[in-house]
Amino acid sequence: MTIELTDEQRIKLLNSDDVYSVMQEILLREEKIDQEKEHFWMIGLAQNSRMQYIELVSMGSVKATTVEPMNVFRWAVMKGSVRVIMVHNHPSGELKPSEADKDITDRLIQVGLILNIQVIDHMIISVKSYLSFADIGLLAELEKSTKWVPQFELIERIRKEEKKMREEAVKTEKGKTLQKVAKAGLKKGLSIEMISELTGLTNAEIEKLKEK
Repeated sequence: MTIELTDEQRIKLLNSDDVYSVMQEILLREEKIDQEKEHFWMIGLAQNSRMQYIELVSMGSVKATTVEPMNVFRWAVMKGSVRVIMVHNHPSGELKPSEADKDITDRLIQVGLILNIQVIDHMIISVKSYLSFADIGLLAELEKSTKWVPQFELIERIRKEEKKMREEAVKTEKGKTLQKVAKAGLKKGLSIEMISELTGLTNAEIEKLKEK
């Protein structure tokens, strides 16, 4: 179910306080019986962080709600959202994320990467307060997890990292060689301009070598 937004509500979400002020209003609209169930919402954002939509993805029981990646990202893909924020409520008022909360966040981060949609936060809210995964550093921690990374993607990441390391090693070694050439040129009395032309080093880099 997509929640209709007024023009005033289609604001730029600059921080977790902004998100909570909007979501608290939506939560308080619910019937009392529905407030006692867990809801899972998805907020889609444009490149400029302006809200594009808020969708109620699922509504569960007092303690849990079922979340499927296909349903979570459906509207984000259709609307062309580049970032998303996940929000769910804890009717008990306890804001501490459960292991299930962490696990679904981990999984959805990886699905978002495949779709090129960035998950920028997951917030747990109650009528009175909220907890932001991004604010407490939990989102950054989960982004490093490889639990839900497909095997082929993991292999590709390792290959890219290995290639990057090799390129950096070659670049470092090449830099050392050019510095040796530059130092030799300085000893022979060559001008900085000539050494720069021979090695490709900048005048400032060569000046520093004179000091060593």
